[in-house]
Amino acid sequence: MVARCAHADAGGFRLWPIFSAAGLRRKVLEVLACGGGGGGSCRGRTAYRSPQRMPRPRPRSDRLAELLRAEEPSSECGDEVEAEAEADAAAARKVEALEELKAVVAALQPGGGEGCMSRVEAAMAVRRKAKDDAGAREMLAMLGAIPPLVAMLDEGGGGGEDITLYALLNLGIGNDTNKAAIVQAGAVHKMLRIAEGGALATEAVVANFLCLSALDANKPVIGASGAAPFLVRAFQGACSTEQARHDALRALLNLSIAPANAPHLLAAGLAPALVAAVGEGDGPAADRALAALCNLVAACPEGRRAVSRAPDAVPCLVDVLNWADEPGCQEKAAYVLMVLAHRSYGDRAAMAEAGATSALLELTLVGTALAQKRASRILEILRADKGKRAADDDASSGVVATVSAPQERGCRADEAADGEPADAGMSAEKRAVRQLVQQSLQSNMRRIVRRARLPQDLAPASAESLKALTASSTSKSLPF
Repeated sequence: MVARCAHADAGGFRLWPIFSAAGLRRKVLEVLACGGGGGGSCRGRTAYRSPQRMPRPRPRSDRLAELLRAEEPSSECGDEVEAEAEADAAAARKVEALEELKAVVAALQPGGGEGCMSRVEAAMAVRRKAKDDAGAREMLAMLGAIPPLVAMLDEGGGGGEDITLYALLNLGIGNDTNKAAIVQAGAVHKMLRIAEGGALATEAVVANFLCLSALDANKPVIGASGAAPFLVRAFQGACSTEQARHDALRALLNLSIAPANAPHLLAAGLAPALVAAVGEGDGPAADRALAALCNLVAACPEGRRAVSRAPDAVPCLVDVLNWADEPGCQEKAAYVLMVLAHRSYGDRAAMAEAGATSALLELTLVGTALAQKRASRILEILRADKGKRAADDDASSGVVATVSAPQERGCRADEAADGEPADAGMSAEKRAVRQLVQQSLQSNMRRIVRRARLPQDLAPASAESLKALTASSTSKSLPF
């Protein structure tokens, strides 16, 4: 496309472009800037913008990653350092405690009291450190504290004996090795010598014997040393404290476990003392006394005879059978009575006289399984003894006992087929046993009613009412 120019040549015409080069370039730039194609201006057009792209995350620097990795385990390293510091502190404390124990043991030696700590003060330190620390007890014994402490028992005066006794007591608590070492060092005889000198250290000596007698290897040694009479006196003594009496009884119970100590304990008069303690009715003390009686009657025949000859032994034991709230005492009393009844006719007669049958029948009904078994055994022994006596009486009087005919199954328990009483054809032995069972059941029924605090009219007042209650029962159904 051309235009006519005023400065044309002779022909009058000259070609001239409509757009100059600069304008054309500007036009092209506008088109490219607007993103469109072809000619024309982008004015008045909606500007087109390409969608914005999400910024890409910048890669983390390797140096920064290294720093972060180095920072992460810093807390763990701190914990390890703290744990190591605590371990070092604990080790330092142990070393310090060991050095202190060494100083105490050194002060206990015969020539070690010249320093800042005397021997009595060292014994007091042993008593304090060994009271609640099992590790200190073991370490003190390993360092050699027991022999000088036992040697200090020979040094009288100054109140050092009492402190030394309690130091040895604390060393022996819960440590069998220390208990054996104390006895082997000869402390038993020295303690007895201290106890004979006065009653001030009696409680400490009794406590030591209780601690040392818990070890089986020490039981024969203590029993043969003459400690049994001292412990029996401490148990019976009115001047002894309550704690000393309880500790003495427990020590005697420990010694009675060894059969070799039975002669020493019986010679010291332990059997009557135990029976008297049972008669007092104190629960824990009576239970331990009954346990010691069981050990004595089982150890040797002399122990059974000594218990049998104790004043009111059988009535006291029969009374224990009625302690419904003390099943352990009932079991032990039944055991002692069983041994006595098995060996002695006089003891069986004393049981019958004390009314043991009624209590034993009740025990077979409401006692524990062990008590029922022992009570049934005693009743069996008593029944056999009663039958033997009846046979001896019949033989001496010349009367021959006839065997009764078996009852018919269709008859009532209290009447025969012809209307006569069922016991008309029974022997004297069976009639006596039947009457004894009926009396015992009647007495037990009254006792049960009294315990339940029911009206007394509920208890059977006569044998007829008892028969009505036990019409389907016979003597054969009772657990003899």
